Amino acid sequence: MHVLYPEIKPYKRHQLKVSDQHELYVDQAGNPHGVPILFIHGGPGAGCNASSRRFYDPAVYRIITFDQRGCGRSTPHGALTENRSQDLVEDIETIRTTLEVEKFVLFGGSWGSTLALLYAQAYPDHVSALILRGIFLCRQMDLDWLYRFGANQVFPDHWEEFVKPIPEA
Repeated sequence: MHVLYPEIKPYKRHQLKVSDQHELYVDQAGNPHGVPILFIHGGPGAGCNASSRRFYDPAVYRIITFDQRGCGRSTPHGALTENRSQDLVEDIETIRTTLEVEKFVLFGGSWGSTLALLYAQAYPDHVSALILRGIFLCRQMDLDWLYRFGANQVFPDHWEEFVKPIPEA
């Protein structure tokens, strides 16, 4: 049984301008004529890396990864302006139209699952399938558990490591 496919390099890299302020890093790997699958990373604040392409058979899939606004190799790094959920959904649509994809398979984890669901609701005709892991629905109860009443009490050591880089208000 394969755990992950071997690491592959992208055959194409893009810097895609999505607003006056933001450019997204987008790359493509695998089969250029394969089934288009878009990897939507978690975060917010994370980014894609070489491992993001290893979940899919490169002979079958056209693997598209991108760094969301303010993340990874997208610019400007860490920017919060013009960086709302709806902006990110529209960025996915811009990627789809720019790369001339009719329908995506969307693969999202954690925050990426939230964006995949939002995109699928906004553009159901452009989604062929959803693969979701670590689903985060971004409801008030989910936010409260993550930031107020749950994670910090269940995993105090990990919580301290998580909040360490955040400056005091």
